[in-house]
Amino acid sequence: MRLDGRAFVLPVCLIILAEIGARAGGPSDSIAPPSEVLVAFVGALADGSLLLATRDTLASAFGGLAIGGAIGLALGILLGSVGALNRLMEVTLELIRPIPSVALAPVALVALGFGYRLEIAIVAYASTWPVLLLTRSAVAGVEPRLIEVAQALRLSFPARVAKIIVPAALPRIFVAFRLAAGFALIVAVTIEIAINPLGLGAGLMTAGQALRPELMLAYLLWIGIVGFALNILLVFAQQRLFGRAALVGDIR
Repeated sequence: MRLDGRAFVLPVCLIILAEIGARAGGPSDSIAPPSEVLVAFVGALADGSLLLATRDTLASAFGGLAIGGAIGLALGILLGSVGALNRLMEVTLELIRPIPSVALAPVALVALGFGYRLEIAIVAYASTWPVLLLTRSAVAGVEPRLIEVAQALRLSFPARVAKIIVPAALPRIFVAFRLAAGFALIVAVTIEIAINPLGLGAGLMTAGQALRPELMLAYLLWIGIVGFALNILLVFAQQRLFGRAALVGDIR
């Protein structure tokens, strides 16, 4: 992933305009000049509150991603490989999939209480679907001649999956995990804002309730930076692992 310096021109212009507009409008309970946001951001980094909140959010996001990704990967491989089972499960999956992850928060709260378990469970549910659907599509799209070779060699189903199906579908499966990672971070912050008193989302809400717009916007800025950095790392890993096949996975 290459960053062109010209891509920063618009953000810099917007920051300058925001500084001028905020200063011209006077003090506000909802808007702060970028200069004050920067000061609040540095202060939150210095006292460790921002890093502590980041740790909590990423722990929940990655924990849920690991569980949901494993479930989605297993189901996606199974459904993509066994057409009869895929047809049998299609209606059930399409009935469950539209349920918003945030809608499960009250149920999870009653069952699990506040804390990491609540957030991890909901993130796991949200992460399952992109991995499941894209893995199923990737496995179903494996070159039929490769499957014929596996059958000619009389490979068992586990051996066929390990030696033929997964290696052939791996670039697209990685794209599924990259997409799910973004969902995991979004859902984790959303749950923290809505119901769970920890992490970046809770810090964002606390700053807003305390009428500290500069700190609230600092948290919002940091959430964007974390998401941006996560995506860059995953894109870099994808390109290093799969080379040109990574581009094919994105296009398809």
